[in-house]
Amino acid sequence: MKQINYKVIDKGTYYRKGVFRHFTEDCKCSTSITSRIDVTELAAYSRNTGTKFYINFLFILSKAMNSREDYRMGYLWQTDELICYDVINPTQYVFHEDTETCTPVYTEYDEDYEKFYNAALRDVEEAKKTREYGLDTTNHPNWFDASYISWLSYDSLHLELPDGYLYFAPIINWGKYREENGRLVMPVTVRLNHAIADGYLVANVFRLLEQEIRCFVGL
Repeated sequence: MKQINYKVIDKGTYYRKGVFRHFTEDCKCSTSITSRIDVTELAAYSRNTGTKFYINFLFILSKAMNSREDYRMGYLWQTDELICYDVINPTQYVFHEDTETCTPVYTEYDEDYEKFYNAALRDVEEAKKTREYGLDTTNHPNWFDASYISWLSYDSLHLELPDGYLYFAPIINWGKYREENGRLVMPVTVRLNHAIADGYLVANVFRLLEQEIRCFVGL
């Protein structure tokens, strides 16, 4: 595992300090949006190249979430420090049909697509060998949740975390894509803690995803 690097944010000069104070002291909550993104070209690219759509999207998602400091924030409760990681990595999941349970898969993000793709494939195959849940957040503080809900193309999703729990890592879910008006659209849900993100920053993730998809497929 690579060394985990981060910088400490000065809460006195933090550009969101007023919002941060309010949503860490007065009203501790999260904010989330579910929307559909166009994945027509990404699905075609995956078919034409013989690559897995799921891992291609996971790479694009990881790239988007690493593109801005606001999505790489963390909180050290031991020292009450707001931090920003140099990089965040996706925690993907393997579903076991026989036990109907999941195993978390810790894949390190790499800007090199081929390296990331091969690592993600390898990590998934390794996770298929176990039925243990194996969640290990202590040793993976700069990982964010990236969970594919493969059984349906949903319209909304809501995730609850305990009040007062200052969990700043993004939580991203997505479902099956479906055809609408001749295009393939996929539901994506983005959840962020309101202390470090507002509606603009949550909505911006969808813009970044579609932008990165266009870049990825060469449009």
